[in-house]
Amino acid sequence: MNCAVAPHNNRFLKYKQVLSLLLVVTISLLLPATPLKAESKKYKRSIEHYTLPDVVLIDQNGKKVRLATLLNSDQPVIVDFIFGTCTTICPVLSAGYLNLQSKLAAAGQKLPRLISVTIDPEHDTPYVMNEYLKRFRAKPGWDFLTGSRADIDAVMKGFNAYIPDKMSHYPINLIRSPKDGSWIRLFGIMSSREFLEEYQSVVGK
Repeated sequence: MNCAVAPHNNRFLKYKQVLSLLLVVTISLLLPATPLKAESKKYKRSIEHYTLPDVVLIDQNGKKVRLATLLNSDQPVIVDFIFGTCTTICPVLSAGYLNLQSKLAAAGQKLPRLISVTIDPEHDTPYVMNEYLKRFRAKPGWDFLTGSRADIDAVMKGFNAYIPDKMSHYPINLIRSPKDGSWIRLFGIMSSREFLEEYQSVVGK
């Protein structure tokens, strides 16, 4: 897969990314309209406790941030793993973030802290991450983090989500409960309704 998106990329690539985003968001918005039976769920859910590394990463604005400070919050935190040039799983995961922010904002509910951690730190610069969030119209509270390869690997291993090769990327969302610090591990693709229900089960609504 090519390196990060840069200002000189051709218009065709940008149009392709926009069209792909619109398709993913449209499909994701339509999914909740169809009732889902419990046995039809395509993802696996478990409750986990993790020991995570105390690393300093870099956000989409080029600011250094301590991961522990972001995670140890009195508000729910959701973490996923993506990369800026991904055209398969990542847009689906990010559409889930977008829909969650939009639905909660429309309902007047407080938004959770959303964290996307790159699995391609060699190419995901602050510029690339910032452009990625702009494409998804991310609201404040959604951060995209990069860092050294060693630190990113340590974070993935801490979440038992190590991905040695970005081409073998898999979908995973992790929701931290501010009540006891436990994590709801959601492995697989979810509809926007399922994602919202899982989030509400953590916040107790």
